[in-house]
Amino acid sequence: MSIVRAGRYVADVHIRIEHECGPDGSGSDMAKAKAVTIYGIKNCDTMKKARSWLDARGVVYAFHDYKAAGIERGMLEAWVREVSWETLLNRAGTTFRKLAENDKNGLTERKAVTLMLDQPSMIKRPVLDVGGKLLVGFKPDLYERAFGTR
Repeated sequence: MSIVRAGRYVADVHIRIEHECGPDGSGSDMAKAKAVTIYGIKNCDTMKKARSWLDARGVVYAFHDYKAAGIERGMLEAWVREVSWETLLNRAGTTFRKLAENDKNGLTERKAVTLMLDQPSMIKRPVLDVGGKLLVGFKPDLYERAFGTR
């Protein structure tokens, strides 16, 4: 994983960030530190938008390119338990659309997890882990709520 701050590579480690704004935006209390990791594919346009959003707000995060580094079964299964395989499986992407019909039909959790492990580009992007809470896909309003930047 890579650590990125304001668009520049910093280190290959997990880190924690701290928000200095309280719930009212006053900066009077320190919010709990949150580990932030963004999972996806480096050259994906949606990933570029999400990373630009994070960079513009000075959010320090770890980046995991699951096309290059893969994804562990245990992590993917935990994501499925939290947000469902239907949310994680990118049915709109080229990789899924190119599957044989028998692979697309009759999808179950087990089959979907196997497909995503075999071809990580079938995982919807980005998956943003903010202190253990997952956000799937890039939606600026959800990111703003997660980071309290409104």
